[in-house]
Amino acid sequence: MITTGKIKSVDFYRKIPRDLTEASLSGAGLSIIAALSMMFLFGMELSNYMSVSTSTSVIVDKSSDGDFLRIDFNISFPALSCEFASVDVSDVLGTNRLNITKTVRKFSIDSNLRSTGSEFHSGPVPTSIKHDDEINEESTEDSVSLTGLNFDKISHQFPILVVNFFAPWCYWSQRLKPSWEKAAKMIRQRYDPEMDGRILLAKVDCTEEVDLCRRNHIQGYPSIRIFRKGSDVREDHGHHDHDSYYGDRDTDSLVKFMEDLVTSLPTVSRKLALGDKSNGTESAKRPAPTSSGCRIEGYVRVKKVPGNLIISALSDAHSFDASQMNMSHVISNLSFGRKISPRVMSDVKRLIPYLGSSHDRLNGRSFINDRDLGANVTIEHYLQIVKTEVITRKDYKLVEEYEYTAHSSLAQSLHIPVAKFHLELSPMQVLITENQKSFSHFITNVCAIIGGVFTVAGILDSILHNTVRMMRKVELGKNF
Repeated sequence: MITTGKIKSVDFYRKIPRDLTEASLSGAGLSIIAALSMMFLFGMELSNYMSVSTSTSVIVDKSSDGDFLRIDFNISFPALSCEFASVDVSDVLGTNRLNITKTVRKFSIDSNLRSTGSEFHSGPVPTSIKHDDEINEESTEDSVSLTGLNFDKISHQFPILVVNFFAPWCYWSQRLKPSWEKAAKMIRQRYDPEMDGRILLAKVDCTEEVDLCRRNHIQGYPSIRIFRKGSDVREDHGHHDHDSYYGDRDTDSLVKFMEDLVTSLPTVSRKLALGDKSNGTESAKRPAPTSSGCRIEGYVRVKKVPGNLIISALSDAHSFDASQMNMSHVISNLSFGRKISPRVMSDVKRLIPYLGSSHDRLNGRSFINDRDLGANVTIEHYLQIVKTEVITRKDYKLVEEYEYTAHSSLAQSLHIPVAKFHLELSPMQVLITENQKSFSHFITNVCAIIGGVFTVAGILDSILHNTVRMMRKVELGKNF
């Protein structure tokens, strides 16, 4: 049977009777310092245990969002009309999508980027526009030529004024000219301007009347505008909200459209002009842009291969004067991938403070062509995109975001100026993982702190105590 004495023989912590111990002032001071040191070091260790540490690695992209990448954008063009603004996507695999409208919205804006109306609706794009087969070079001039001097007067004189804004060098203007003059002659015979006075067909040469065409936001040729006298006058300044004609340009179609416009008028010509109610006319005309600028917002989905996002003026039946095109723009938002909520982003910032600083690098940037470079200036942005994933300690995917670098340039082009975003996606992704900290490691460190400080304090106390004893012996003249 094991006795109590045998058990006591394995005691590692044998006690010295209190009567044999001696308290000292130096020992008390070291004890206080040791206790404070333990508390300070314990707090540091606890703070380190509670803090978040991460490890970063680069791996092959294993995206869970498939083979397509979403691009969100909100870009304002002070000098590009919503009438012709087009968002296009292309890539190295041969994808070429033109004039994307399903996920894109347009708003007319002024030169100060302020919205001037509701959303601009482009309407269905005709596959082809019909023209007269034969071009008569000797066609008579039956439409009225307007200038900046007589435009306002005539627009207030007739309930309906239909104007062809053209450029003599434009191919489509040349195709329209004979049918326009024929239609003007037929309408003049049926609705004499002197006797009837309900409708008049006119034209404006935009190479001669530059200011007049700019005032009416003409950017493509030919542009057919429908001006109405009456309820469309804004703020009593004589400016008219007007429609644009997008239908066929052969003589029969033009004449039928004009007659439908006249039919829509009330019998008393002094009453306000009413909108056309016929389906054919409504499909051929749409509200014209109320200003010369356009804000384009929305998103597109592109394949994860090198490609381009292009914003330009585009039309299959209009010509553009490249020397007058200005693709200056202000980027309010340009980001890739899924939208990240502010709450998730704050959690990410808690883990990695530097993350998220490059997912919207171009936001708020302005790229303005002040004409110092001359005409035909294309603005290009070269974007290199890298995906970043953040994984928490519980293997929860906190966020997937795409960060990018951007380099921009303004250069003269031989073609119609555009705003082009070159997209270069990295095949690698950055993986940031939150490291799991061991509680046993924390306890071990705490024990090491307590034991270490206690031991070091004991050594220092012993050295100090022996030093004091030696000094006292020296003072008493004793040999040692």
